[in-house]
Amino acid sequence: MDTKIGNGTFDTLKPANCDLGNLPAAPTAAVHCTSTVIASPEATLGRHLARRLVQIGVRDVFSVPGDFNLTLLDHLIAEPNLNLVGCCNELNAGYAADGYARAKGVGACVVTFTVGGLSVLNAIAGAYSENLPVICIVGGPNSNDFGTNRILHHTIGLPDFSQELRCFQTVTCYQALVNNLEDAHEMIDTAVSTALKESKPVYISISCNLPAIPHPTFTREPVPFSISPRMSNQMGLEAAVEAAAEFLNKAVKPVLVGGPKLRVAEVGKAFAGLAEASGYAVAVLPSAKGFVPEKLSHFIGTYWGVVSTAFCAEIVESADAYLFVGPIFDDITSVGYSLLLKKEKAIVVEPDRVVIGNGPAFGCVLMKDFLQALVKKIELNTTSFENYHRIFVPPSVPLESKPGEPLRVNVLFKHIQDMLSGETVVIAEAGDSWFNCQKLKLPDGCGYEFQMQYGSIGWSVGATLGYAQGAKDKRAIACIGDGSFQVTAQDVSTMLRCGQNTIIFLINNGGYTTEVEIHDGPYNVIKNWDYTGLVDAIHNGEGKCWTTRIQYEEELKEAIATATGEKKDCLCFLEVITHRDDTSKELLIWGSRLAAADGRPPNPK
Repeated sequence: MDTKIGNGTFDTLKPANCDLGNLPAAPTAAVHCTSTVIASPEATLGRHLARRLVQIGVRDVFSVPGDFNLTLLDHLIAEPNLNLVGCCNELNAGYAADGYARAKGVGACVVTFTVGGLSVLNAIAGAYSENLPVICIVGGPNSNDFGTNRILHHTIGLPDFSQELRCFQTVTCYQALVNNLEDAHEMIDTAVSTALKESKPVYISISCNLPAIPHPTFTREPVPFSISPRMSNQMGLEAAVEAAAEFLNKAVKPVLVGGPKLRVAEVGKAFAGLAEASGYAVAVLPSAKGFVPEKLSHFIGTYWGVVSTAFCAEIVESADAYLFVGPIFDDITSVGYSLLLKKEKAIVVEPDRVVIGNGPAFGCVLMKDFLQALVKKIELNTTSFENYHRIFVPPSVPLESKPGEPLRVNVLFKHIQDMLSGETVVIAEAGDSWFNCQKLKLPDGCGYEFQMQYGSIGWSVGATLGYAQGAKDKRAIACIGDGSFQVTAQDVSTMLRCGQNTIIFLINNGGYTTEVEIHDGPYNVIKNWDYTGLVDAIHNGEGKCWTTRIQYEEELKEAIATATGEKKDCLCFLEVITHRDDTSKELLIWGSRLAAADGRPPNPK
């Protein structure tokens, strides 16, 4: 039996000279193998780590060199199936590993001690919030320096080397501090397997003097390890399914809503099967766009409270039962906690837990098992979709632009819609692109990625780099605001070095528009750049790059035709000039609601 993780495969094997079983469930447990293999020059710690990464499906590692990781980088480069992608800074390397994990199932980055580690920390925190298995590798101090009371460079001037480790403890699910060879093998293997099992980032620090040293535990071909599959409690599963079926089958107009945890539970097909079998109106939370096929026969769009897809909120909030699968109800998703939902009407399905209304709750029940079993018990009920169909009015189209009229954002996204296919992926930066991209109708197979829970501006540049590197069969279309682009613009350089053909729509409206709609002030106005000139300078005649500045619809049409035609093999940078106040109505509503939530006065003591 094979257990597939990312694009790699672990075969469950048991060599004659090695008692190797499945990984125990506890994150701190490790594979332990006694081997009689004599260490070869290639059986080093660095090569072992490289082969483990290849084995789990990683082909590209995003890195920034520093003196503590240089030898380790030598050994990663020596692995023929591993490509080292040098980034302009550690933050972008982390964002790129995040994007790569979205495309391939797992990602990795390598930085240097403390100055690199603390720089990449923000990206790792974002990956943690999005349940992405990212392996963050840090080149650490020489093993001889631990416990010597010495002060090292790249630190805060104290002889305590644990600062970086303590910072990572809250944003990773496992931390391996490798400063000796004897337990390095099992620590690395445990970290890698834990990242995959928990679908969260892990931290591996490797002393700078260890990667090149052979050791008997590092065989030339690492023994494959397997990960124990999680299993539902059968009695709990049956009870949860019975209770849920009874709850839903007596409802008059139930609905089904998918959430962002659909990804970590890997239940896309099971969710689609339940959607078709139930006949319910099907929606997604905004953070789950792209996880549910929009070709489903009863799909009604995005449920996002008052900024939902047209007529979606009316159907969800008027239902007498809602089945939420993998939701997260934070202040952004709930539009400042303003959703008109009642807990007693909801079934909430978590990756390993089911809660029926105000109770009962059933633990040790896996989402996939629950959805597959519920299909057999659910009764067909199309009432909620019929109600949607009854009130639905097709969306209007933007007013036609007059010759020479400044380009409007709604016209821009009308044309982006026409570019989408199963061979594209949309990457939406935090800001008004969230709202405009939510309205895009995704063709079958079209990818969609954004970072809603963490919402770190600038994420999209690195994430686009990583995603495009991991999914070379898709052309990335990134929608990025000028404020966000200023945070991480440098790694357009790395996109060019990697020969990527991404299309970047740089929406230049002169500031942090999202912040303006929450709380305006002079701090939301930024220095305007010549963005097209900047990318031309980064290009510097090396690689394939095409840039243009767009102010009118006629120019937009010509630019898109060029980008998808003669320049289809180039990185295409389209700077779109828009008015500062040209925002979606959804952003205006959402911004005011979030401002009200943020501005709530303290409760009286």
